[in-house]
Amino acid sequence: MKKLADLTQDEIGQLYPVEISPYDAQWPVLFRAERQRIAAALGPANVRIEHFGSTAVPGLSAKDTLDLLIEQPSGANEPAGCIARMQEIGYEFMWQTDGNPPYLVFVRGYDPAHPKAQTYHVHMAPPEHALWDRLYFRDYLRQHPAVAQEYAQLKQALAVQHRHARVAYRLAKTDFVTRVTREAKAQRPGGERQE
Repeated sequence: MKKLADLTQDEIGQLYPVEISPYDAQWPVLFRAERQRIAAALGPANVRIEHFGSTAVPGLSAKDTLDLLIEQPSGANEPAGCIARMQEIGYEFMWQTDGNPPYLVFVRGYDPAHPKAQTYHVHMAPPEHALWDRLYFRDYLRQHPAVAQEYAQLKQALAVQHRHARVAYRLAKTDFVTRVTREAKAQRPGGERQE
C-alpha cells in the first residue's frame, strides 16, 4: 500500500475527493480521544493540543478530517523525537513547506481500501508560528454564526468546483480565511488568542 506522501495530487483527489458533511457532534469527542492518545505518546513535554478547523466549530459543515494543532516541544531530540513517537501511534509524517517557516504535519486514516475512514491531520509548530493564528479564525466562527454560515456556503460551492483537487480547494478559501482572521485579530484586545 502506498503512503499518502507517495501519491500524486491527482491520485489523492481521486481517492479522497473533497466532500463536505453536516456537523457531527462526535467530532469534539473524537478530538478529545485523539488528544489523549497523542499526549500519552508525546509525553509530558507537550502540553498544548488544540482542535481547529471546521470540525472545531459547532454547527459548521466540514470535511470529515479532524485538524489538531500541537505546540512543538523544544529539546535536543525535537523534532526527530516527535516524528518517531507520532509514527509509533500510526501517523505518517510530512513536512508542510507552504508555511513560513515550514512545519510538521502528521496524517492518519488515509487507507485506499477504506477511503471513508476517519482521518486526522496533526499540525505541529512552535507557538510563535503564524499557524497559531488559525485559532483566531476558529474562535471568530464560533462567536459569529452568520460568518460561519457564509463560510459553510463558500466551502460547499468550492467542494463542487474542486471535488478532486484538494490543494485548489484549500487555496480557494484563502482570501476568506485571511479576511476573517484579520477581523478577528483586530477585535481581540491586545491581539491575544483564546486558549
